[in-house]
Amino acid sequence: MSADNIKPIRSREDLNAALERLNVLFGSQVGTAEADECEILMALVEHYEDRSYPDPPLDPIEAIKVRMLELGLKQRDLVPAIGNVTGVSLILSGKRQLTVSMIRKLSPLLKLPISVLVGEVPLEEAS
Repeated sequence: MSADNIKPIRSREDLNAALERLNVLFGSQVGTAEADECEILMALVEHYEDRSYPDPPLDPIEAIKVRMLELGLKQRDLVPAIGNVTGVSLILSGKRQLTVSMIRKLSPLLKLPISVLVGEVPLEEAS
C-alpha cells in the first residue's frame, strides 16, 4: 500500500497491509506527504476497527469506578447518592445492585448518562 493507492479498509488483509505501511511511515516529518499518508491510514484503521470491533457496554460498576478515578473521588463521596459507606462498599464490590434512585443521584454526581449506569452504552460514547 502506498500513497498512490490508499483505499478503504474492508477486510483483515486490507488492515494488515495498512498496518505494515504505517510501520514504515511512523515518525514521518510533519508536513510531508508521508506524514499525510500516515494520518489518513491511521484514520482508516481506526474507522475499520471501530466498525469491526465495537466496544461492548461497560459494566455500570466499572463505569462508576473509572469515573471516580477520573474525578478523584473516594467511596465516601458516593454516600449522598447511595446512602451510607457500607452501601457504597456493597455496590462497588458487586454484592448489591444499583437502584433507580441511586442511578438518578449518581448520574449528575459522576457526570454520567443514566444509560451508562444501566449498562446500555459504552463509556466512550457517553463522554
